[in-house]
Amino acid sequence: MTDEADGTAGMQLVDRPEPRPAINDVIVAVHASGFVPTEVDWPSTWTDRAGRDRAPSILGHELAGVVIALGYGTTGLSVGQRVFGISDWHRDGTLAEYVAVEARNLAPLPGDVDFTVGASLPISGLTAWQGLFQHGRLQAGQTVLAHGAAGAVGTMVTQLAREAGAYVIGTGRAADRQKALDFGAHEFVDLAVDDLEDVGEVDLVFDVIGGAIQERSAGLIRAGGTLVTITGLADVRPKEGLAVDFVVESVAAHLVEIVQRVRDGRLQTNIGNVAALDDAVAALNPTERRNGKSVISVRA
Repeated sequence: MTDEADGTAGMQLVDRPEPRPAINDVIVAVHASGFVPTEVDWPSTWTDRAGRDRAPSILGHELAGVVIALGYGTTGLSVGQRVFGISDWHRDGTLAEYVAVEARNLAPLPGDVDFTVGASLPISGLTAWQGLFQHGRLQAGQTVLAHGAAGAVGTMVTQLAREAGAYVIGTGRAADRQKALDFGAHEFVDLAVDDLEDVGEVDLVFDVIGGAIQERSAGLIRAGGTLVTITGLADVRPKEGLAVDFVVESVAAHLVEIVQRVRDGRLQTNIGNVAALDDAVAALNPTERRNGKSVISVRA
């Protein structure tokens, strides 16, 4: 757990009482937890739904583990079941041995999928899925501009878009080129060297960068296209298209679609680093840039 002022650098392992399940909750024994570095900037990390301070907070919102207890009225899951998903943004997170999660936020984790893989999927996979299909309404034959194509979200966007029959143009730094292409991008644009406007018109921009890159990308959207972002919307919008800023939701049906693609080889995970819970502070404060999901193995 940590305080807002200290962020990930101030994380400490402390003993806390085992959480109790509320109505419709389950208690999960966490085997692996995924982590998003921007969590420390989310207001929900430090306050509850009423806006009250809840620091020090337990970070982490992705998990894979085993259900060990059910709250009153909980249905759909059972004790002993392997699960994965996202915990509530305003509650203590998953960098812990046990966590209380609403059952509706979890999906079954098949026995042939490792807990580490399961914990790497929820936020990255759901963000890509919902951005492309729910908000971006992607269709076969369209062109997708995927920013941050070598990152945890970007590699999911690239693979899912290509599987859906889209032509994918990935962006990033020069060092990201081969990884983006390996994950399925048809082309790569080096944002430090190449002229983004040379891409031409596209049907969908998936933005994970924001700022000036988002503003320039808005000008590339062809009539009827969509700019999808998770960074907030700039003042510049597509002239004849839509702009959508969204927050990912844990939808069990989407999780099932994603994990099935992992099982049958259509979707590859992008795990950048795996560390034990005892080593979480160092692992989540890297000294060099990493592309890929950071996963903490809570139980060996």
